[in-house]
Amino acid sequence: MSPIRVAEILRSDSPPETALVRGWVRTKRESKAFSFLELNDGSCLANLQIVADASLPGYGENVVPARTGASVEVEGRVVASQGKGQRWELQATRVALVGAAPDDYPLQKKGHSLEFLRSIAHLRPRTNLFGAVFRIRSRMAYAIHRFFQERGFVYVHTPILTASDCEGAGEMFRVVTMDGERVRGGEEEFFGKPTYLTVSGQLEGETFACALTNIYTFGPTFRAENSHTSRHAAEFWMIEPEMAFCDLGGDMDLAEEMVKFLVADALEHCSEDLAFCQRFVDKGLLERLEFVRDRPFARVSYDEAVEILLASGETFEYPVEHGHNLQSEHERHLTEAHFRCPVTVHDYPKGIKPFYMRRNDDGRTVAAMDLLVPGIGEIVGGSQREERPEVLAANLREQGLDEDDYSWYLDLRRYGSVPHAGFGLGFERLLMLVTGVGNIRDVVPFPRVPGWAEF
Repeated sequence: MSPIRVAEILRSDSPPETALVRGWVRTKRESKAFSFLELNDGSCLANLQIVADASLPGYGENVVPARTGASVEVEGRVVASQGKGQRWELQATRVALVGAAPDDYPLQKKGHSLEFLRSIAHLRPRTNLFGAVFRIRSRMAYAIHRFFQERGFVYVHTPILTASDCEGAGEMFRVVTMDGERVRGGEEEFFGKPTYLTVSGQLEGETFACALTNIYTFGPTFRAENSHTSRHAAEFWMIEPEMAFCDLGGDMDLAEEMVKFLVADALEHCSEDLAFCQRFVDKGLLERLEFVRDRPFARVSYDEAVEILLASGETFEYPVEHGHNLQSEHERHLTEAHFRCPVTVHDYPKGIKPFYMRRNDDGRTVAAMDLLVPGIGEIVGGSQREERPEVLAANLREQGLDEDDYSWYLDLRRYGSVPHAGFGLGFERLLMLVTGVGNIRDVVPFPRVPGWAEF
């Protein structure tokens, strides 16, 4: 008999008469004649109740020691359940204890803090919350590919090892080789030059957009930023589409369409897990997600946004100033207090943006945009790319970057240059929006933050 997932049984109007299931014991209740095992295999939030008669062969060796956390394999008959809150249960004809769990199993039936669960990240996927979060993460990854594939985008794998600093901030992890305790450098560099973990696949992505028109990347990125906020991690995933023959307006259109699509997909396909998050994480989650899905986004220039913030009368921790980046508190004020909807801010001062963004005709701003959402702030950052070779070269010099290191990038402007644009969507920030979870460490399977690289 082939095994079947618990979700297939519990969600079915007519499940099979007999079934083989495998999973982990969440709880167990015992009486003189029966044991009731709550079995979960990670396929859904709900547990499948297993009714094991004390007369079963091997009952003493397999059922009695099956404590919380133990793994079991069960065959039996699927019958309508007499208990509340469940349609079906399994009356066992065979129970095999696959892996025992001792009494000190950390995930007993009680509440656990998120901080404690981060310290046992190898076990936390077995909890209801993290099972829900990581099922949603899986669905959102699938939906991202579906969004782009249905629109004719080509998926491109860009390098994780790179010699280019895309953002120009210098917050990069250096990759070195070791000879015992000695770091090899200089002429002994493995690649012949200093190399780093990528902060973005954008530059390489542009090369493919200038051949295949519309492409996207989806992979891990790294920032050596010594930040301990709830929104920052040293390792995270990015989705980065690049589109040839596209300007800033088209870029904003795609970013807004994508966020709406992903939120709608989550509401349609993750309803059980979202309901759990609504109940235990964020009471206003579903209302906010429906709001993002259904309402048009606001658009405002950076200059207009700053004036709105200055006129708000709010006392911010970080004062609002023209020519400075907007902080999370500023972004959330725009989305939650002023516009009361997601907001796309565009045309930022050139001095606070990277070299590759297209300079506007005013000479003061660049064709950049950030998409801000309630509860999070910035979730998407993008721009029209500078397609004029002489302007791009000047930007590199102004920011102290070596033109020789970017000669291949400049070539794209020499050989058939076209207007093109793209953006980066932080996958984990999307998950924070969709789940209501307030800390990025809790939407990453094994978070990497300053001072922490366990598991």
